[in-house]
Amino acid sequence: MAQKQKFPHLVGSRWTACQTIEGWRHFQVVNRKNQGTWVFAEMVAACDPNVRFWMNAKLL
Repeated sequence: MAQKQKFPHLVGSRWTACQTIEGWRHFQVVNRKNQGTWVFAEMVAACDPNVRFWMNAKLL
């Protein structure tokens, strides 16, 4: 039996930050990375595709 994937609908989801990050609040997840038991999401600002960063998916 295959192990259930954590955060199956992560890629393509959109998020609004409580505080601005590099001047922006609205982000979209464009990529995911599994490192052991950790899952990371690559966030891109909705209005500026040059603003990118990785964060732990549990923080979302």
